[in-house]
Amino acid sequence: MMKAKLLIILVLYVNIASCQDQQTDQEYSSYKRVPLSSKIGNVQPMTGIVFWASSALAVPRDAISLEYSYMHYNDVVRSMDVYDWSVVDSLLDAIASRGHQVILRFRYTYPGKANTVPDYIKARDDYEVLWDKSENRDTEFPDWRCPELRRFHLEFYKKFADRYDNDPRLAFLQTGFGLWAEYHIYDGPYIEGQTFPSKQYQSEFIHAMGQYFTHTTWSISIDASPLQHWGPFSEEGNETLMNEKFGLFDDSFMHRNHDKSNEKWWNAMNYHERYKTAPMGGEFSYYTEEDQANVLNPEGMHGRVFESEAAKYHLTYIIGNDQRRYQPVERIKEASMACGYRFSIEDFRVKGTQSVVLVKNTGVAPIYRKAYIAVNGVRGTQSLHSLLPGESMWVEVDSGGDSPRLAIECDHLVAGQKIEFEADIK
Repeated sequence: MMKAKLLIILVLYVNIASCQDQQTDQEYSSYKRVPLSSKIGNVQPMTGIVFWASSALAVPRDAISLEYSYMHYNDVVRSMDVYDWSVVDSLLDAIASRGHQVILRFRYTYPGKANTVPDYIKARDDYEVLWDKSENRDTEFPDWRCPELRRFHLEFYKKFADRYDNDPRLAFLQTGFGLWAEYHIYDGPYIEGQTFPSKQYQSEFIHAMGQYFTHTTWSISIDASPLQHWGPFSEEGNETLMNEKFGLFDDSFMHRNHDKSNEKWWNAMNYHERYKTAPMGGEFSYYTEEDQANVLNPEGMHGRVFESEAAKYHLTYIIGNDQRRYQPVERIKEASMACGYRFSIEDFRVKGTQSVVLVKNTGVAPIYRKAYIAVNGVRGTQSLHSLLPGESMWVEVDSGGDSPRLAIECDHLVAGQKIEFEADIK
């Protein structure tokens, strides 16, 4: 009975949408259709397979649009209240010079290394330096009992947002706690409130991030899922925490048992709705060498093909730094173009100094920055960032003429980037 009701609702929705399209089409019947032919030939900005910044030269610059890098807190802050962002700016400049944008993740803990807590905090009497084993390597863990570390962590992201929230060099931000900032200590001394922040502090941090960032989307690992014990989402009093508009990343994407474990965590984080306002991403699984070798195999692996998984999870990006060892550039580029948004111009009409454009998102995710249909350099008022996969919208533009030029414009691009579109209007 429930399935029948859902089917009726779906049919009604489709019929209403169809009637609205027909009504709008009739409204613009006095406009003259403009022939337009265009193809998407490149990976679109802020989408696709991601290479580490240190490996980006392994592929032609037009095969990818995104690069990735870890960052260290103590590279920016060494003394209390003294911030030096030059290491971040230098990296962003280098990546932008290649016509790419960056995904950043600051982390404290990495197996086999000292942590990146600023030295002035480690020197405090109320901070305990702790070394222990993780992955059989000596690893330094932070001491979250220290009030100054907790204060600093919040201040750091506030200052980062103040500086970079609308910086076109930055595509997305990842954040988290634990090993690699992946929201777990799967191997090592997990002590909530000490080596890992308390649930209460995690909640405070997530709410704060929602206030700090207006333009930049930020993401946390699916390991924060309420089905696991690391994150704060199942705690009493945190019922509104899921309402924060954070994205998700999955650092073992497409391993053999992905649909038996990771998929549950994706679902628990409500990715079906979350992707509408923040990006879904991650990294190809390193569980086995077979995973890396075959994740982009056109024939698929473990019964799954990448393009289908990208559509299922509405992927905007995925880190695939080692893929040049296994796949030709053409395949990497092809897989990249299966991620994120993809715009198609379905209709283009003019009447005097006015234009109307019907644009559709044929991709698997929205674009997460404001972008606009522009005719002769004049932008329409509606942004395309709210256009979900499969949806279309009419855009009115106060420009037309005998030879109108159509483009999609976005202020959040670096030099050399361009949003392309498909069109076959006769």
